[in-house]
Parts: sequence; structure tokens; C-alpha cells
Amino acid sequence: MKNVMIYCQTSNRAMCEVSLELLTKGRRLAEQLGGELSAVLVGDKVSHLAAEAYRYGAQRVFCAEDERLKDYLTLPYVKIVKHAIETERPEIFLAGATSEGRDMTPRLAAELGCGLTADCTALELGDCSYKDNEYRGVLKCIRPSFVANQLTTIISPSTRPQMATIREGVMAKEPLAAAVSGVCETIDVESLLAPEDFAVAVIEKHAEAQGVDLKGAKVIVAGGYGMGSAENFESLFRLAELLGGEVGATRAAIDAGYVGGYERMIGQTGITVRPKLYIACGISGQVQHTVGMDRSACIISINCDADAPIHKIADHAIVGDAKQTVDKLITLISNNRR
Repeated sequence: MKNVMIYCQTSNRAMCEVSLELLTKGRRLAEQLGGELSAVLVGDKVSHLAAEAYRYGAQRVFCAEDERLKDYLTLPYVKIVKHAIETERPEIFLAGATSEGRDMTPRLAAELGCGLTADCTALELGDCSYKDNEYRGVLKCIRPSFVANQLTTIISPSTRPQMATIREGVMAKEPLAAAVSGVCETIDVESLLAPEDFAVAVIEKHAEAQGVDLKGAKVIVAGGYGMGSAENFESLFRLAELLGGEVGATRAAIDAGYVGGYERMIGQTGITVRPKLYIACGISGQVQHTVGMDRSACIISINCDADAPIHKIADHAIVGDAKQTVDKLITLISNNRR
């Protein structure tokens, strides 16, 4: 079937942002394939979220509810989602590249005997040739390569479903003007699962307080290795404070000790952000970083190298010393507010 299925991750009986992003992308892929969009909900008292899935275009929702499923558990969740996939037989199956998605999808792929591409930043449909065979409407999974400064396209043309996990924040979240008239199909948990599937139980959870909220920031001032020192990074904090934003960083800047905390790291091995304004200071613009911020609404780059790759994706490029430029911006903004 030319359908697309989305695993909708939930937290505290609410749909996670990445799932809404995937429903939007899945809807568009289903339209291109000429199929339908379906969703899978697993948890305790989550059936009401089917209405939200309809708002994003899901025409069929598989729902498994049980108080024992309140927290993610590998064995029962994998068995339930596998059941939904075998029932629907979708062309494409997508999940978020979260800790939950990264735990579940490799096991699903192994049990279903299909391929899996992890941590994608873009998805496309297209034709391709593979081993003297021609394939139409293949899912092209695009993700950064660890080997070089480039993006890699991975396909799984001969197995179904075509599976991928997608990073949070790289897809747009766009509900429909009016919800579709969807159907919710209840999965019988009691008959599907056995007692041994609940061999592991979550006793209690402890969560650390979130100190930096880059995902929710409307303005991000990010620094790279080109900032030169931790002292120079202080200017970025002053600029971010004036603009009501947060400070982000590249891995190179954090590894060099210019700023503490990997929670500020943006890029392939960090987080993905989509602020209204992204100011890149002393950042060269290697793909390992840009995949985490190139969907920002407006990008301003500041780098003394006129040929720096970051300038090519920027809306406004400033060729000059990053520290001096940031200090001038701070002075101008401060003076205009007096």
C-alpha cells in the first residue's frame, strides 16, 4: 500500500512536537504517493490525541491504551507498533530520532527485515537505479555524513516499509485548516501482549531541570571556534541578553572550552533549532553544524573569511572580525535603547 505511517510519541498524555512535524511531512509524502497517512499511538489514556492526528491529516489511527504503557518500555512498544505496521503494510514508516525512537526502530527493522536510516534531516521521493533495477517513488533519506563535510542520501529500495528516524526541529509543523474525518482503530493490548513483555517496569523517574532552552528561543546568538576564547564568548552572552535570546555553540567551541555545557551545542551531534533570528559568529559553516540551524527564518553570518561556507546560507553576511562586530552591535543596540 502507498501509505505513510507515523509513530506518534507522547509525553504526559500530549503529542510530542517531533510527531506533529512528522505528521506534516508524512501527509505530504502520502499525497505524492497517492496514498493515505496513518498514525500509531501507544500509552495510557492517549486515545484523545487521535483528534490531533486528524488535524494533521491522519486518516487512520492505531491506538493501544493500557496503564502499564504509561512509560516507554521496549518489548511491549515494539510488539504493538510491529502489529500496526503488519496490519497497515505502509510504504513508509517514520519516527522521531529521540531516545525512544532510536531504541525502538532498530528492533522493528530487524524483526520486519527492512532497512533503516537514522537521524535524517530531509526526506524526498524520487526515482533511482540500484543493482540494474529501476525503482519509482523511492524514499530518499538525507543526513549528514560523519566522514566528510557533505550530506549523504540513503535508500532502501527493495524492502518495505522504508523506515527512517528524523531529527527534531528539521520539519515544519503545519496543521490543516480543518481536521479530516479519520478512523481510530483500537489495538487489543491484552490479547497481543504476554506477561513476559512487561518483564521490565519503570519504578520512578528523575528529570534534571532544563537550564538552556535553545529549541524555544526566538533569537540565538551562536559562536564557533573562530571566537578565539572564552572571554570573547562573553560578548555573545551580552548580545543575546539585549536581544532576548539564548547562546548556542559549535562542537569545536565547546570542546575548546570557550563555553561550558553540551546543552548549547547545535548541529549534527547536538540539537536542531529553527529560531526567527540566528546570528552565527566565528562559525565556518561546516555541514555538521549547519544541519542544526539552516532552517532558521533569518540567518546573519559574521566571519572574517569571505569564502566561509556559512556566508552561502546566510540572509545577511558580514565579513569581519566576529568579536569586534559583536561589540559594535552591542554598542549600537544599547545606544538606541536609551
